[in-house]
Amino acid sequence: MIKRLIPLILITLFLAGIAAVVAIAAYWYYVEADPLQPIAFNHRLHVKTVGLKCDHCHRYADRSIHAGIPAMGRCVECHRNVAVERPEVKKLMDYWNRKQPVPWGQVHVSEWHVRFTHRRHIQADVDCRVCHGYVEQMATARKVRTFHMGFCITCHRANGGQDDCLVCHK
Repeated sequence: MIKRLIPLILITLFLAGIAAVVAIAAYWYYVEADPLQPIAFNHRLHVKTVGLKCDHCHRYADRSIHAGIPAMGRCVECHRNVAVERPEVKKLMDYWNRKQPVPWGQVHVSEWHVRFTHRRHIQADVDCRVCHGYVEQMATARKVRTFHMGFCITCHRANGGQDDCLVCHK
């Protein structure tokens, strides 16, 4: 009897292992991995070389829930005449000429139950680097950390932020 169960147990364990690997891969792909972007926007170039500040492009961070992606017109102000032969600028101008928005992938996504606002953090003088890392040194924006509750509550407690559940959770 037991000899008959051993293959069944082994098959069940094997299938459970495959399911676990698929679940972990799906989690990484859909939650943790950086999205592929349609245009390789170089933050380092725009911040370090050109001298733009975060709020030049992310104009709503100080007054909105979301920092926002700049309107293409903001990019075209310069790129109508600057670096027009570069492949990534050509991609930008192609979207502009077709009157289509660039379908940027969102790098940081809050869980459905989290009520996050950039505005509160900017008003509290929290440097963007605390959460987003040294974006000005990145060729492409990427996640430097995941925003799980442990990260947020540790920061709140260390810096005098509120730790009442309803401040951050819906």
